[in-house]
Amino acid sequence: MEKTTVSKATLGRLPEYLRVLREDLTEEDGPHISATAIAKKLNLGEVQVRKDLAAVSGAGKPKLGYEARELTEEIERFLGYDRLTPAVLVGAGKLGRALLQYKEFERYGVKIAAAFDLNEQTIVIGDKTEVLPMSLFESFCRNGHIRLGIITVGEGSAQTVCDRMVECGIEAIWNFAPCKLNVPSGILLQNENLALSLAHLNNQLRNRN
Repeated sequence: MEKTTVSKATLGRLPEYLRVLREDLTEEDGPHISATAIAKKLNLGEVQVRKDLAAVSGAGKPKLGYEARELTEEIERFLGYDRLTPAVLVGAGKLGRALLQYKEFERYGVKIAAAFDLNEQTIVIGDKTEVLPMSLFESFCRNGHIRLGIITVGEGSAQTVCDRMVECGIEAIWNFAPCKLNVPSGILLQNENLALSLAHLNNQLRNRN
């Protein structure tokens, strides 16, 4: 099936469908599973589950539903489990280290291959993820054909890091620095302003009173 673009909400539910298919099914359930059964296990709406699955697998068979093994493989392919995208992270401070130790990225098809920092000593964080000196950054990215970069440095260094990423072939950047970055046309940029998100949530909380 040709891969389509799905919403963030759908993307967030797909790993839960996969968990049901991998962990919750028993021999008594048989080789097929319905959208109704998945919805019941996850306490979701049946219509929503059908829409989500249709985006990655097409419609199930009448009275049978989906072949469980086939549906599992299709969701895995869609999430990129069969071909993890290597990424690099720049900035091994508290936020950077927290991201390096977060194990869920691979559920969405991304593996942080290495991290980089101004510290000239190579160290290891978490599950053998190396933090390398920035002097090795360009060669690592080019040799590893890295296309995805994560920025967790401070505001003052973010644009410089961004420019270095673009220069060595990175095409998509996930930015945690609290500033606007300038990128060339064709470069994908996703900004995560944690303070702004917290302020928005706090504002919603206050409006409840």
